[in-house]
Amino acid sequence: MADFLRFMGHLAEAQQRTLDSQTTPVLPDAEQIRLCKAHGMPPLGTQTLQRDSSWREGLNTILEQVAGQANAATHAAIARIQALSETHLEAFADRLLSGDYADLDLAAAPLIGAALQVYWVRLATALEQGEFPRPDVHTLCPACGSLPTASVVRIGGAEQGLRYLHCSLCESEWNMVRIKCSHCESTKGIAYFSIEGGDDAVKAEVCDECNSYLKILYMEKNMAVDPIADDLASLALDILMDEAGYQRSGPSLLLFPTAQDA
Repeated sequence: MADFLRFMGHLAEAQQRTLDSQTTPVLPDAEQIRLCKAHGMPPLGTQTLQRDSSWREGLNTILEQVAGQANAATHAAIARIQALSETHLEAFADRLLSGDYADLDLAAAPLIGAALQVYWVRLATALEQGEFPRPDVHTLCPACGSLPTASVVRIGGAEQGLRYLHCSLCESEWNMVRIKCSHCESTKGIAYFSIEGGDDAVKAEVCDECNSYLKILYMEKNMAVDPIADDLASLALDILMDEAGYQRSGPSLLLFPTAQDA
């Protein structure tokens, strides 16, 4: 577990360096953005946006930077990614973004997911906040239409006590009322679980109506909570929820069943 988290730390650093070093990718034109806003659709939707080649360039940069910290299994995954044609790599990305993980190379998936996150974060930060529509579906990211990976209860000023869902792809955040399922929007059967003796800043919000859960982080308990990092660091909570029969409602693009072998 310690080796896995250490490698994830190196991967996050590689993401940040790649994010800082690349220019903004091609954005949707003004008319596309206007239409999306008018119809309540995400302007950076994963199923509609035409990715440019810069995400693959970012992937190559990330792979080069983490290779020195990777173990044998991850080196093999890197080699498999580098052997893919552009067509097969784009197809891999499409399946990853659509949640179709069947027969996917799950050891390679977190590395490709990391590059896709960098690409979409750059897109989302390049758009003005007013260009994001009020979502018709409150459980999906208004920027890219992806599922949340966790939620954060903020502190301070007008945001005191408000809950924000955190996008699993572009890392945008959007407000959703508390004590409401972030998957089916039910207000019934909501409960909270944590690991006894563990970090009380991280809990699992479960819904008995749809049998799902999503982690919720509390800034009042820890100002430095990070939805991505703290999600990875609280795998014991995922195991507890799985044993209790709950299904996770939002993905982590950095965590797949075999990724802990990194």
